[in-house]
Amino acid sequence: MLPAAAAQPVPAARVLYTLSTECRLQGEAPIPCTVEAVDQGGATLYRHRIGRSIETVRITDEPVTMAIWANDRKEWRPLRGAAARFSTNTICFNGRELCVVNPNYLNSVREDRANTRLQGRDLVMVHFGSDGRVDASCYDDACALLLK
Repeated sequence: MLPAAAAQPVPAARVLYTLSTECRLQGEAPIPCTVEAVDQGGATLYRHRIGRSIETVRITDEPVTMAIWANDRKEWRPLRGAAARFSTNTICFNGRELCVVNPNYLNSVREDRANTRLQGRDLVMVHFGSDGRVDASCYDDACALLLK
């Protein structure tokens, strides 16, 4: 007899949306890219197709973690940090390693957290620990203070 966990069906991946937008790699000039958001049960994958390369960010639900796929090592690498600027709909990962204009994601973040500390904010930055979980976050002017 199979253990109960083995008998449970694995949720099928489901594309949530596809977005034609702009991305930047390593702080370079923005170039056209496509973002595909894929629901995989306990995680959402954001595949950024930039020219011939694909950069994938994974966000898990419980616990909330963020990681980026390391193509050279073929493994998930926890993110060090992420920043979102709502006025430009821009999200950057690991400084300016990968930046993307993604109003779909940021609008959903605002809707999900309409009555929280994001109300009226423009810049949100988070730092992640070695396990990919949020260690610290800051908002607007406080981020400039922390970066000094």
